[in-house]
Amino acid sequence: MRSKKKRKWPVIVLVIVLVLGTVLYSLANRYLIPHVEVAVVDSTLSSGGGSSNSDSGSAATTIETTAAAAQANVTSDDWNYKSDDLDISIKQVVTGSGSDQITYYVADVVVDDATDLKSALANNSFGTNITDTTSNIASNAGAILAINGDYYGFRDDGVIIRNGTLYRDEPTRDGMALMKGGTMKTYDETTISSSELLAEGALNTLSFGPILVQNGEIAGDFSSVSIDKNFGNRSIQSANPRTAIGMISANHYVFVVVDGRSSESRGMTLSELAQTMQDLGATEAYNLDGGGSSTMYFMGRVVNNPQGENKERAVSDILYVAEGE
Repeated sequence: MRSKKKRKWPVIVLVIVLVLGTVLYSLANRYLIPHVEVAVVDSTLSSGGGSSNSDSGSAATTIETTAAAAQANVTSDDWNYKSDDLDISIKQVVTGSGSDQITYYVADVVVDDATDLKSALANNSFGTNITDTTSNIASNAGAILAINGDYYGFRDDGVIIRNGTLYRDEPTRDGMALMKGGTMKTYDETTISSSELLAEGALNTLSFGPILVQNGEIAGDFSSVSIDKNFGNRSIQSANPRTAIGMISANHYVFVVVDGRSSESRGMTLSELAQTMQDLGATEAYNLDGGGSSTMYFMGRVVNNPQGENKERAVSDILYVAEGE
């Protein structure tokens, strides 16, 4: 009798190992293993940094950016950039003190044409779990200014249009579109189709949220807002690092990145972020991926303090500003 019981144990152990292995692989496949759905051929539309060619890519884009800047009557310093087509000014804002201190960065951006505000994908590829740092993606794209995007690659839903191309059409949450006329549109993805957005002139859509400001008014109560409908979904209202984009008027935008999780900054709640965007004059404003992703890049350097440790987290995508072609 005892020998039969002993013979059962290896079988039980084997079953447990197989089940655990299957579960671990499923989790890794969903959240860690890169899956390329579309490789972007035209690097002027969507760029990213693969480690194997990042040096040569950075050199090439730096030369191109410098050449474009030379033709655009550029003046610049560590916090400002002005040319015939772009006017960018960045400032650091510190409020409160001690454990209530908040440090954030505001980039006021005026572009001559809506296409000067673009999106770039990590490694020039659309898919899940494809990531690179904001600074690497920005450098390879020839960006002057960049912020992290919506980290679309962590999810498999949302309506994702990038540089005029529809990549994903699974309406789920609050969305935001950057339009051909230089305006910004915020909406519930379930109430407007991707074909309608494209017909209206959507160049880029982002799917994260929530909407912070709509038609000049703070969008509402953020106490129960959650973003992801997959593993790890939770409320995101508490004070955290934040990234947001707002429109003041056509072709006039404001980017805000809030530091957090450090002694220099506790971060902002969504309500505080919405109020900040409204105070800055945004008539439309939208929350992007925050936490460790929150990063602002300007002319070759990271402006803020990602993760409270000056350490960038790899992301799927960025929004960036560059001189026109």
